[in-house]
Amino acid sequence: MNTVRVVGLDTETTGLSPDKGDRLIEIAMITVDFTIDGEGVKAKAVDKWSQRVNPHRSINPRAQEVHGISLADLASSPDFLDVAPDVVKRLEAADYMVAHNADFDVDFIVSELVRVAVPVPKTQVFCTMEQGRWATANGKLPSLMELCFAVGVEYDVSKAHAAEYDVLVMLASLKRGLERGFYNFEEC
Repeated sequence: MNTVRVVGLDTETTGLSPDKGDRLIEIAMITVDFTIDGEGVKAKAVDKWSQRVNPHRSINPRAQEVHGISLADLASSPDFLDVAPDVVKRLEAADYMVAHNADFDVDFIVSELVRVAVPVPKTQVFCTMEQGRWATANGKLPSLMELCFAVGVEYDVSKAHAAEYDVLVMLASLKRGLERGFYNFEEC
């Protein structure tokens, strides 16, 4: 029996590039113990945390169209510096941080941690998008909706792009992919 602790995560942001000053505005992290043995894959959620963050800057209108979060929605939210310990604690406790399009989410998390001078944990990264080419007929990188469809996880477009919802369906898809042998943590 092999147990792997993952922290599934997703972020919503002010735009597409932390290098151009875009900031994180919402983060969801769900920690799950996956037990993989000859009888299958069991998943046990051990922690669920979601937080909006005040970016102290404008939100690109295109980004706001995607996630529906306005600057007014964030006025009473904490600064990233205030939530950084919560983020680090969850990353340090996991064997892997798992995200769909991990490059995007990890870039923003690292950028925010560096900006507030908090050391970045050395947690391994597993990307369900990069490792999920099997989910599309032509081997392209799958959207989260395509990944869910490929493994039979219900995907509600009206709930998409809310960080917590995206983590929940991504983790459900990860479990199904592990059960079917499509994903393997040792291969990343």
